[in-house]
Amino acid sequence: METTQIFSQLQEVFRDIFDDSSLVINESTNANDIEDWDSLNHISLISAIEKHFKIKFHLSELQGLKNVGEMVALIERKLEHA
Repeated sequence: METTQIFSQLQEVFRDIFDDSSLVINESTNANDIEDWDSLNHISLISAIEKHFKIKFHLSELQGLKNVGEMVALIERKLEHA
């Protein structure tokens, strides 16, 4: 799956979790950019991403992520090794 496809699908997951159809994410988007991105929504977001892309994250992989761009790169690596 190409980066643009992952990004497009991830956009829909974000909109669903944050219940905001106008939400637009980019590579530098992080928790500080989305008002409702708290710890509970973070867990829901990770779970929804895993379910959508049929992958599983390890806690150690998630701890170092700084933004959506790094999440996309991680999803790409997971999908390549699936």
